[in-house]
Amino acid sequence: MTKLIAFTERFVPEMVDSIEHYSGDRPIFDLYGVDDEIQKALERKVQLKSGGHLIIDQTEAMTTIDVNTGAYVGHRNLEETIFKTNLEAAQAIARQLRLRNLGGIIIIDFIDMQSDEHKRQVLRALEKCLERDPTKSHISDVSALGLVQMTRKRTRESLEHVLCDPCPTCSGRGSIKTAETVCYEIFREILREARQFDTDKLLVVASQEVIDTLMDNESATFAELEAFIEKPITLQVETLYSREHYDVVLM
Repeated sequence: MTKLIAFTERFVPEMVDSIEHYSGDRPIFDLYGVDDEIQKALERKVQLKSGGHLIIDQTEAMTTIDVNTGAYVGHRNLEETIFKTNLEAAQAIARQLRLRNLGGIIIIDFIDMQSDEHKRQVLRALEKCLERDPTKSHISDVSALGLVQMTRKRTRESLEHVLCDPCPTCSGRGSIKTAETVCYEIFREILREARQFDTDKLLVVASQEVIDTLMDNESATFAELEAFIEKPITLQVETLYSREHYDVVLM
């Protein structure tokens, strides 16, 4: 407690009077639902109360935010649905920018609106919500493609970069090749190895999923390849390999 007060007095003295010692039995993060909020702030999909949702994708170059209506159909017509969803999305976007500490170039793909007045109101709603944000930002008008480009000053690393590492399986791409795609890569590698080197047989080491595909869906192609190169091919499962990881070994 003493160290915390000393730190606060040095760097944010205006917050010293707000510090209280918590002595409860429950973890304070559980008491206020902090863990749940952090988890939500790390997910791509953000639900809106109307039934619509946002999809937030963060890359090195920029952040894109896509607004979708979801199950919300409105009460009178499609234009009303779109307008109300975009208004709600504008408030949610401003909150997510602060929570996730997103900076740099941000592209917002609001749902297409026919009314110029609706476009103006949605932009104004976004600007008004961002007025409470202490980090400086700038918003452009709706482009010919229906996109809103904005910039937000980078003050520190985003929440995702602070709390997460790139996925070791997909290397941060967000997707991995299908087992069938990996099988075809293995077939081409076998052809290259068989033509380039004189060997009695070959060994394919891959994940369980890829080996299963070679023995099931791709078994006919595998048999044809084995007959074509006139060399036996042995399959071996390596449990530590990811789907995209494989080796073709000359034996």
